[in-house]
Amino acid sequence: MAHPRPSLVLFDAFGTLIGVEPPVPALAALLADAGYPHDEDVVAAALSEEILHYRARMHIARDPAGLSALRGECGAVLARALGPGAPDAATTTTMLVESLRFRLQDDALPALEALQAAGIRVGVVSNWDCALPDHLARLGVAGRFDVIAVSAVVGAAKPDPAIFRHALHEAGVEPARAVHVGDRRVEDYDGALGAGLRALLLDRSGTSQGPAVITTLAAVPGRVAA
Repeated sequence: MAHPRPSLVLFDAFGTLIGVEPPVPALAALLADAGYPHDEDVVAAALSEEILHYRARMHIARDPAGLSALRGECGAVLARALGPGAPDAATTTTMLVESLRFRLQDDALPALEALQAAGIRVGVVSNWDCALPDHLARLGVAGRFDVIAVSAVVGAAKPDPAIFRHALHEAGVEPARAVHVGDRRVEDYDGALGAGLRALLLDRSGTSQGPAVITTLAAVPGRVAA
């Protein structure tokens, strides 16, 4: 059964449009340069604890005050996890933020450009804090999106259908005329289908199987614009 040509393609952010330079060596270097040397395996384990805390508490960062509070919490978790010889929580927070150096995935901008050239609008639906639009602006792509739905701001996180419905409402698009692309099966693929959208599952490793699986964002325009 043929699907209607979509008028909107929504993308997940982290892992789909956005990547991050390896944070462990960056943070280890910042610590060492400031006189707090730690082995990279210790830094990696501490960062893992910080990430778990961030994901559990991301929802509080709906505005700048909440973001500052969340970053402070994460810095404190990281300082404790680093153990003896770690800087104080405030210093660790500053280093943590500095070590997270986001970048566009190589296949992101060409896919966005091809969709827009075909007359298809694009947007973002992401489980992130309120700083996501600023990150997209620094990466030079924020102005391309008709809607940027951020879980901490919306008050609902994928796979909750509410965040997809929010994005569709903001864009003025019916679910049947939208496609969501993301790299997590439950949050992105299952979540989008549950909200009535079509969905493509991005797996750059090529290990997933199925008609809705793609291995590169370069495949999106051809899959949705035909």
